[in-house]
Amino acid sequence: MSDQASADYRNPKLSVGARVADLLGRMNQAEKVAQLSAAWLAEVRQETIFSPEKAGARVPDGIGQITRQAGGAPLTPEQAAQVTVELQTFLVSKTRLGIPAMIHDECCSGYLARGATLFPQAIGLASTWDPDLVEQMTIAIRGQMRAAGVHHGLAPVLDVTRDPRWGRVEETYGEDPYLAARIGTAYVRGLQGDDLRTGIAATGKHFAAHGLPEGGLNWARVQIGWREFREVYLLPFEAAVKEAGLATIMNAYHELDGVPCGCSRELLTDILRGEWGFDGIVASDYGTLPNLVDYHQVAANKLEAAVMALEAGMDLELPGTDCYGAPLLEAIQTGKIEQAVVDEAVRRMLRIKFRLGLFENPIADPAHASEAFDGPESRALARRLAQESLVLLKNDGPTLPLRPDLKTIAVIGPNADAIRHMAGDYSYASMADLIEGTPLPPETTRFPNKLPPMDSVLEAIRKQAGPGAAVRYAKGCEITGHDHSGFAEAVELARAADVVVLVAGGRSGQMPVCTCGECRDRASLGLLGSQEALAEALLETGTPVVLVLVDGRPAAIPALAERIPAILEAWLPGEEGGGAVADVIFGRVNPGGKLPISFPRSVGQVPIFYGHKPSSGRSYPHVDYVDESAKPWFAFGHGLSYTRFEYGDLQITPAQAAPDADISISLVVKNTGERAGDEVVQLYLHDMVASVTRPVKELKGFQRVRLKPGQASRITFTLHAAQLAFYDLQRVYGVEPGQFEVMLGSASDDIRLTGQL
Repeated sequence: MSDQASADYRNPKLSVGARVADLLGRMNQAEKVAQLSAAWLAEVRQETIFSPEKAGARVPDGIGQITRQAGGAPLTPEQAAQVTVELQTFLVSKTRLGIPAMIHDECCSGYLARGATLFPQAIGLASTWDPDLVEQMTIAIRGQMRAAGVHHGLAPVLDVTRDPRWGRVEETYGEDPYLAARIGTAYVRGLQGDDLRTGIAATGKHFAAHGLPEGGLNWARVQIGWREFREVYLLPFEAAVKEAGLATIMNAYHELDGVPCGCSRELLTDILRGEWGFDGIVASDYGTLPNLVDYHQVAANKLEAAVMALEAGMDLELPGTDCYGAPLLEAIQTGKIEQAVVDEAVRRMLRIKFRLGLFENPIADPAHASEAFDGPESRALARRLAQESLVLLKNDGPTLPLRPDLKTIAVIGPNADAIRHMAGDYSYASMADLIEGTPLPPETTRFPNKLPPMDSVLEAIRKQAGPGAAVRYAKGCEITGHDHSGFAEAVELARAADVVVLVAGGRSGQMPVCTCGECRDRASLGLLGSQEALAEALLETGTPVVLVLVDGRPAAIPALAERIPAILEAWLPGEEGGGAVADVIFGRVNPGGKLPISFPRSVGQVPIFYGHKPSSGRSYPHVDYVDESAKPWFAFGHGLSYTRFEYGDLQITPAQAAPDADISISLVVKNTGERAGDEVVQLYLHDMVASVTRPVKELKGFQRVRLKPGQASRITFTLHAAQLAFYDLQRVYGVEPGQFEVMLGSASDDIRLTGQL
């Protein structure tokens, strides 16, 4: 490599464009193709140690990316960083051109690594309605990933989802495009930072409309109208690209109107680059390219798949080298693909490596890797996020917070003492389970310390209960199965208790034992196994029951819940989730989370969402189903508090605005209760008459505000007229003149103030 030491591409004073052009001009075909593919870290290490021999055989011409630096291995932070250092040193010193590798890992609910902070899963983050706090979280994740030598994070999931049967609902920000855009752009800003040389390249996935699969089944085709696709399902991606400078996009697995997303030039080039000006890289979701052959059956072989994907705009094949290896080389040599197409993809890969500063600083410092990991500040942030994510669905009486004079608390249920069940499907624990059960990398090993130190809900309640309160526990039943043998003990404890805290729900992950997560789709939405029967048995004792739901998807149990006085949705709250649940149950924290997705009464209502068209959401002319209400069990934006909030003094200025104007919409919110608390003020609009049908409500703004008892605050929204735009009859995007209804409230079905614009 010594003859390249003075080459222009090694000169940091030159522009990125000049450096890329110089390096590209020096590369042979094998080196170019290598930059478009990836290798698992396990392919270049032996146990916990880097293997120069394996690297020499696997990446002699360099490599575009290294897959799963820590998420696919039982390595400590120091070990992971050390292997990375030695790998990068090998690439820089032992390959002809010395091109470092990008290293990627997952970070949906925190860096997917042993010892990293386990934050709440994405659906819980959306329930905070707090973009600033989410950005703080990804700043922390950025520090942990950079300390370990990672440059590329495979998050956020920007899929709008309106089908809770789909197992990956938990990874999303819910049903609304505006909320998903706000949370998603905050995530990207925090992870990437102001300069990618010190940031992590974020990945918007899954492009696009992955969250509405046919039948709720993972990878199934998506049927969707042109306007809805553009205005709802593309909006969070467009916002992340244009407002947050998103560096990477990952395709979805499914097809749209016969064309798999992984080979759609319309998506990956025309819309993404042509319309939006995206200048980053497009990375394939794992296995996308061979799936064009054996799943979608649109390519006869891997060579055809490589050509289709690369011509569509797919720059990088993940997780390993398959179609973008020998098949792509053959396609180049036989003229099946133009050299210019290959060079453009390589150019984009090199450009992001220069932007990330890899040529100047390719390695981390293993000696200090763990210092950025799960320290007091990160745990405090995880606790606050968990607290803000909790949604109080119901509180008759009120039952919560629990009275301080309670003598006996019975904590019951399969999720009461199960810390593993508080982690999402892309947590380190979940991935360790998957790799141990289904060896994806070319080695099998055991994973110690899958979870950070954390309290279960039971342990947290024991710690926070008053000194005179006895906390007793019975599991009652498993998550699945129909074994009732534990009922008797649970019922006995319930009869002797002042209150029952029933912690029910599911287990997230990708193994068959899991009930939510990727490829764990559901045909029903009730509590699985014997959990509903256990709840019925506990209710028969006459002791008040508080139901805590620990799961990744909405439940549909309105008939059962009618008899339960208090219900708390905890989602998958992460390492501080147990403590956060106890904080709310005992009143140390006033819940303020709001639902980012509607809860159906029955699976037969799916898809159900608040922003439907005027002709939807009802059966004409009688409105309801024969056997069920057409309304959701709990609506989008719903969430109760231990205090009360009063809305008043709505002001809209100007009431008549030009298409390029900004409109000020303000109101006064007052805490009229006895406790300090958070309220999420939600702004909805409705175009009253338009050239094409418009939703009955569209979220256009929200603010989470904390108020002391008796405190009032004026909340102001600045609405840009462009937010009223849509695609008209000619599919032209713009603002039509007309009258708009302005709605402000505490939930989509709890509108407190209305006006017109």
